[in-house]
Amino acid sequence: MALINVNPTRMELTNLKRRLVMARRGHRLLKDKRDELMRRFLELVRENKSLRRQVEKSIRGANAHMAISRSLMQREVLDVALLSPRQHMEIDIEQDNVMSVMIPKFNTKFSSSNENDFYFYGYAFTSGDLDTAVKGFHDILPEMLRLAEVEKSCQLMAAEIEKTRRRVNALEHVMIPQYEETIRFITMKLDESERSATTRLMKIKDKMLAEAHNYTV
Repeated sequence: MALINVNPTRMELTNLKRRLVMARRGHRLLKDKRDELMRRFLELVRENKSLRRQVEKSIRGANAHMAISRSLMQREVLDVALLSPRQHMEIDIEQDNVMSVMIPKFNTKFSSSNENDFYFYGYAFTSGDLDTAVKGFHDILPEMLRLAEVEKSCQLMAAEIEKTRRRVNALEHVMIPQYEETIRFITMKLDESERSATTRLMKIKDKMLAEAHNYTV
């Protein structure tokens, strides 16, 4: 492990010890964040799997009824029936902060509160399968929007988990070992310098005593 390029002084030793404490604290917090992100990510993945299965099943059913209505109705009549919808929908996109990840939240608003306004055609020249198909697409819309929320949230959380994992690994395998190794090196250097200084002081003391008492060391 490469040492940090610093002067082996007591001031640098104190600074390194302080930085090591902060690095360990940051490592612990990042690990907690990573674990919590993983827990929420797995919850979203399970919800995503269930929602996708439900949405795909409902879409297959609505498409089947739409195919039947196309076989029973003339193409021009079907096109005219679907040409001018009365119900309009607006989507407001908000964001929720989940462990510093901004995940989307979709809020829908319809132009009319009447639930039957999605039947925007007359019933005289249309088939019942068209009604079933339109209702099926209308009913599955909230699940489709929630599926979009969950899938985007999974993408954002996966990216944040990977970024957090890299930071945890950098602290655990690079920065913290570097701090620890450099602290050991500086401590050894300071201890060696202290021993050398003590030896010099003892020699000076012996020399001074010898001069004071007129004997040879």
